[in-house]
Amino acid sequence: MIYTVTFNPSLDYIVHLPTLTTGTINRTEDELVLAGGKGINVSIVLNNLGINTTALGFIAGFSGDEIVRQLGEFGVSEQFIRLSTGLTRINVKVKATSEETEINGRGPIISDDELQALYTQLDTLQDNDILVLAGSIPSSLPSDMYELIMQRMESKNIRIIVDATKDLLTKVLPYKPFLIKPNNHELSEIFGRPLSTQDDLVAAAKELQIQGAQHVLISMAGDGAILISADGQVFTSLAPKGTLINSVGAGDSMVAGFITGYEQSNGDLQEALYWGICTGSASAFSTNLATKPEVEVLLSTIKK
Repeated sequence: MIYTVTFNPSLDYIVHLPTLTTGTINRTEDELVLAGGKGINVSIVLNNLGINTTALGFIAGFSGDEIVRQLGEFGVSEQFIRLSTGLTRINVKVKATSEETEINGRGPIISDDELQALYTQLDTLQDNDILVLAGSIPSSLPSDMYELIMQRMESKNIRIIVDATKDLLTKVLPYKPFLIKPNNHELSEIFGRPLSTQDDLVAAAKELQIQGAQHVLISMAGDGAILISADGQVFTSLAPKGTLINSVGAGDSMVAGFITGYEQSNGDLQEALYWGICTGSASAFSTNLATKPEVEVLLSTIKK
């Protein structure tokens, strides 16, 4: 089974308007309300690709109910912990012609008992299950949340995928995550120096492997992707051609695509990489998250 955890989900209220003028009334041209959060995106795309998944995490109030409703429309199973107070955060994303402005909510307080309920869920995972830890940690939870979970899972053969930035990522490396997915800019931030060539990126990935990471998947937007396997092999893929429409969720889609390709090919890493890059691109080329037909079209263009 494949599980995703989203600690800080959101309901994203996305509005488009010609210009944004502060201090007065602005009227939208169109608006959209979407369930957000990196783990949630991974679950939605996995479901779109025909892979069963269960979304875990915390929700609260009417905004949390709307996330559950939307996931139900996608056919995604969920076992969210329902919080006793507060609201799942609402993020307002204002897209004007020349600029974008975001106002992100803080989110609810998660109690110790509610966190323990998540631990109880995670304790039921079985050997060879996949667990995706993705995104930020709310301020009411320990900042080493990912480490605590991986330490708790250490005695089981759980394949844990971590998609996070900076310290959230580097601090879990001693627990040997199955896959980490930094992009090229995030790798540069981690090492505090520009990593501008493929050799630079591969060398940096191998340093992370020395610290404990198994497979390292590096996304490079329109420049493609690199996968460094646990045994040191380097796999590459060009990015499919297309018009960038919306990059939000593209990285999460790459994770979902990698899992799909890996599972369907019985562990063929080159195939997993192709699925990852094409799924991420399919989301970037669309107003919504990638669907299987969109991914299959792109696969046919890079695997000729």
